[in-house]
Amino acid sequence: MTSVQVDKQHDGSEAAGTASGEGEGYQRGLGARQIQMIAIGGAIGTGLFLGAGKAISKAGPSLILAYAIAGLVIFFIMRALGELLMYRPVSGSFSEYAREFVGPFAGFVTGWTYWLFWVVTGITEVTAAATYMTYWWNIPQWVSALVFTVILYGANLISVKLFGELEFWFSMVKVTAIIGMILICAGILTIGFSDAGDTASMTLLWSEGGFFPQGIGGTVMTLQIVMFAFLAVELVGVTAGESKDPKVTLPKAINTVPWRIAVFYVGALIMILSVVPWTHFKPGISPFVAAFEQMGLGVGAAIVNFVVLTAALSSCNSGMYSTGRMLRDLALNGQGPKLFTRLTKSGTPLIGTTFSAGLMLVGVWINYQWPGDAFDKVVSFATISGMWAWIMILVSQIRYRAKADRGELPQSEFKAPGAPFTSWFALLFIFGVIVMMGIDKEARVSLYCAPLWALILGVSYLVLKARNPENAAFKR
Repeated sequence: MTSVQVDKQHDGSEAAGTASGEGEGYQRGLGARQIQMIAIGGAIGTGLFLGAGKAISKAGPSLILAYAIAGLVIFFIMRALGELLMYRPVSGSFSEYAREFVGPFAGFVTGWTYWLFWVVTGITEVTAAATYMTYWWNIPQWVSALVFTVILYGANLISVKLFGELEFWFSMVKVTAIIGMILICAGILTIGFSDAGDTASMTLLWSEGGFFPQGIGGTVMTLQIVMFAFLAVELVGVTAGESKDPKVTLPKAINTVPWRIAVFYVGALIMILSVVPWTHFKPGISPFVAAFEQMGLGVGAAIVNFVVLTAALSSCNSGMYSTGRMLRDLALNGQGPKLFTRLTKSGTPLIGTTFSAGLMLVGVWINYQWPGDAFDKVVSFATISGMWAWIMILVSQIRYRAKADRGELPQSEFKAPGAPFTSWFALLFIFGVIVMMGIDKEARVSLYCAPLWALILGVSYLVLKARNPENAAFKR
């Protein structure tokens, strides 16, 4: 439940529920199969299918180590989130926990920042999906963007089950593509077929200038690209209020994080870089496309284009889902317009989802008309805003654990191993990545919009506090 639902009823008719999340008005339509694939899909996106090419060119084979280390940090973040979810599984997720354990202002900032993250991501992904469509058909970009947005918007309004089913199949495409690539590379290494069969060898991981061809510094600087690839892995936490038996399905989904990263990132990169020398990869070119070309498989470009299309649609679908839930959580806590609390009969946040989808359409139009540097700066803000959610998850877990250990709150049934030390380590790692973003000229743009957004939120909160002081205090 949200922090003010103990005293309030949903839309004046539905009693507030218990700490387990009952009574939020949502329907628990997401089963174990869908939760697992949402968790898997959240960790696999265009950051792997497209962005890894740039990272390989900067780090060489040592990128494998960067993904392994970053993957460990992501696991610490997800286990911290899991501990909080088992303490109180709510749809507001980390925004709720920030509100409870850090303060009302932290919850306000986290909710609105995560909402903005998905709006901006949705804008870029639906635009990207429209661009990918031109590979097969000469369709105006705005037409494809409009069709995709309307379809995903409609699916999210029909029911949460339909959202989950779409995400299941989107994720299935991505998983199948990666496993297929791994099997093809394994066949080349063992049997030696295709044009790459004569040169393919595990020795390519260290024979082309060593494992650290650009030095350890080059590897460290790619951590920001690697962490960007993992953004949205926390989405499974937003599903807590609509998951069937969340205390069973969510821990299982979170515990699959290590093997997901080991197979889909570390495993895939080991196989690809054993077949194609790292020097063949370039920024802006998918490593999957480059690998297919090296193998002499002409269908590779079409296959990867279809996969990145589904990855983009999956991200936009997730954006539609999460923005409505975040706006409703803010509204229920008096930190957003009350009209965002309304749900359809199927239990979906109608107004919040519609408002967010409308902004995504406006963004697509702006991107089409003025695709200049100003828009790119706003898009880059997605990176730092996504990391803010991770920071709040870790800080909230550290404070929750301290209270639980003192007996002030019940212990979670799913404790994060090694916490709070692992949470502190993850926090330091994230702050280190942010510092590297400030050093890197290309990534520095991600930080430019943060002060402006912080100023907007600060002023907005002061106005909110002046008009309604009780909404500036956490209540359960």
